[in-house]
Amino acid sequence: MPAPPLFTLFSGRGRRAVETVTPERTLADVVLPPQTRRTLDEALAQVRNHALIFGRWGLGERHATGLGLAFNFAGPPGTGKTICAEAIAHSLGMKLLVVDYAELESMWVGETPKNVVGAFRAAVEQNAVLFFDEADGIAGRRSTGASLPHQREGNLTVNVLLRELESFNGIVIFATNLAANFDPAFERRIRTHVRFEMPGVEERERIWEVQIHPKKTPLSSDVDFHELAEKYEVAGGDIKNAVIKAAGAAAADREARIHQRHFERAIEEVIAAKQVMKQSLFEEQPSMMPLTVTMPRAVTAALWMAGASLIAALTALAIVLLR
Repeated sequence: MPAPPLFTLFSGRGRRAVETVTPERTLADVVLPPQTRRTLDEALAQVRNHALIFGRWGLGERHATGLGLAFNFAGPPGTGKTICAEAIAHSLGMKLLVVDYAELESMWVGETPKNVVGAFRAAVEQNAVLFFDEADGIAGRRSTGASLPHQREGNLTVNVLLRELESFNGIVIFATNLAANFDPAFERRIRTHVRFEMPGVEERERIWEVQIHPKKTPLSSDVDFHELAEKYEVAGGDIKNAVIKAAGAAAADREARIHQRHFERAIEEVIAAKQVMKQSLFEEQPSMMPLTVTMPRAVTAALWMAGASLIAALTALAIVLLR
């Protein structure tokens, strides 16, 4: 007999959707703009003072539900949302239970609400910080007058998530690039919104530096991280990818050290790759213009011919019936 969805979800075959991580990175490993850092520190202070406020100060006796701490990390890709979630779990001495909703939904169509409940139960059992990546997929706006099966399941999933948040006493972190897509009901259930912005020049220079091993990574004397930070306005995740690509290029060139040209070429390749991913298959290309112009005319002509044939057939039928 096949294993039930929840068992498979949290067993070996479900590793891609839900993964338990023992945090290693700390807040010292994260380079953030000042305002983001302040908001994150305030969120962490709420976690540390949670027992004081709801225990010794008695608010837990006045409020039976909604005692959990839900945070929303919102911002562009590569700005440090996932690293910060891991760092918070590390600072609290807790595990991090990472839920990739895109994988969760694709694995078990029709079972998503049950899997959401299972994720919260697993967080309680493992004493883990629950982290929903790409959270706009699970917390999206509910459909009004939902008639299609996927719309009804989406609404049910949001309802289940809201219910679980009310009864959960732990820590939940949502990460999203599209916070505007959240259902409005989440606004009062999320304790703090942390906005992750693109790093400035100073932050980018520091990010370049922390990607390099201070003792083992061989750098040429022409390497200038400040120049790279000023020239390329990119996120931390892009810088990480560029450093690894630059090291690979230097090794392939049989260089003893990584030069500035390696870093410049690598970051330009990363930026070019991002531009490719933004392109749409439906954008008009010069070579496709004749096809784009002629197809509507052909379709229009066919519709006219079909319409004329239908009218002729109806006319003939009417003549026969009148006889």
